[in-house]
Order: sequence, then structure tokens, then C-alpha cells
Amino acid sequence: MDRAASVAHAHADSKRNLSHGYRLVNSVLALLTTLAFALPMAVPGGDAARPTLGAHTLLGVGEGLGVTPAVTQAIATQPSGSSLLVLYGGYSANDATPVDSYANRWKSVGGMPYGNGYGDRFDVKAYVVTAARGGASHTVRIDKRGNAPGEISIPFVEVRNATVLRDVAKTYADPALEVVSGNVTTTGPATLVAVWWGDGGVKRMTAEPGDGFATIDRFTDLPDESGVQVAVASREVDGPGTYHVTWTAAPVQGAMLFLFAFQSR
Repeated sequence: MDRAASVAHAHADSKRNLSHGYRLVNSVLALLTTLAFALPMAVPGGDAARPTLGAHTLLGVGEGLGVTPAVTQAIATQPSGSSLLVLYGGYSANDATPVDSYANRWKSVGGMPYGNGYGDRFDVKAYVVTAARGGASHTVRIDKRGNAPGEISIPFVEVRNATVLRDVAKTYADPALEVVSGNVTTTGPATLVAVWWGDGGVKRMTAEPGDGFATIDRFTDLPDESGVQVAVASREVDGPGTYHVTWTAAPVQGAMLFLFAFQSR
């Protein structure tokens, strides 16, 4: 092959290689474009930031069976970005602020005394942490300084992607088959947590939420020694609105009703 032919052949090979390279690059770009449109985008305020129910547990201890401190079962919470909710019902003399295994600072959001002639001997207290620290083996304890053996119930709930307690409603409902909470108002997507505390002198009962709520924990089959009946439910809502929950309970009894609305902002 002479020199001119060799050079022409080399140029042809070079053009073929370059054309193949362009086709390969275009194919890769087309694939990346397809993936970009197919995959969901995480945008501020979008689905990635929506609050959602996280880990949860409920400790129920019968009358005379308690110790101090009362400690919940361990749950796995998020390292950051969650809100935590703890309530405890029982003897009002047990009035310590919750302590958890990740040293969060708990804020009281109020409480409510029992009806049904209990006077000031029994109540329910509620606490929250927003922008909480968390992780594996997360527990909450209540130091029972007033009545260590006494009955106590402690719901412990995590709401993920939530750093704001937007609203809370606390209502005492007189005895009825259906009891209705107060209203909470949200300004965007939210996770709602509802808690029913019955005050009837019964040991076996049902308490079912309506209005789109689903039960997540309950202590409604009490031990023979008695206990503090409680049921916890949640609902996720898509946007602004005003919400309540109706509980149907049997046997008929009065109830302390709490409703919390958690948002990401």
C-alpha cells in the first residue's frame, strides 16, 4: 500500500471511530435524560419532606405492679428530623418530666385531670420534642416519685420529617357512645396523632377512631389489678384544613381526648 492510500485509510478509520464515539455519548445522554424524568425529584416541601408516622410503642402497667422508673420498650427512631410525643396517664403525684436515652429536652404541652369523680388524684400529661435526636434502642422513662407501684400508661410516638407541632387540642368528653375531640388546623401536609384516655371503672373495652384515623397502639384489655386505658391513632393529611376525630367506645365512659398536628414547617 502506498503512502497516500495508507493516510486515506487511517483517516477513514479515525472518522469511523469518532462517529461511533458520538453515537455512544448520545446514547448515554438519552439514557440519563430518561432516568431524570422517570425518577421522583426531591424538592423542598414535596413528598420527600412530608411528615409521616415513625416508630411507636405503648407501655401499660397495672395497679400495684409498677416500679420506678417506668421505662418504655426500645424503638428505632431517626437520628434527626423527627418530632417525638410522649403522654403518660396515672397518679397525678407522679409528675416528673420525661427523660429519654438521647437526652432530648421535653416541653410540656399541657395535661388534663380525670373526670368520673377521681378529683385531682389522676391526670394525663403530654410532652413533645421537635427536631429531636434519635437512633437505635430509643427509650423514655418516667421517674415515679409520688407512687412507684401505681398504674401508669405511656404512649411514645415518633413523627418523621416533622419539626413543628402546628396545633394541639385537649378535650374532656362526657360519657357517650361516641366522643369527639377538639379541632386542629394545619397549614400544609401533616401527621395527626390522636389519643383517647377512658375514665370508666371497667377492665375490658373497645375504643375505635373514625374520620380516617387508624389505631396504632392500645391498652384496653386491663389486668385484674386495673390499669389506665388508652388508645392511640394516627392520620396523614395532604394539605391545609381543620380536623377532628370521633371515637366510638364501649362500654360508655368519659374520656380525655388529645389531638396533635405535626408538620415539617
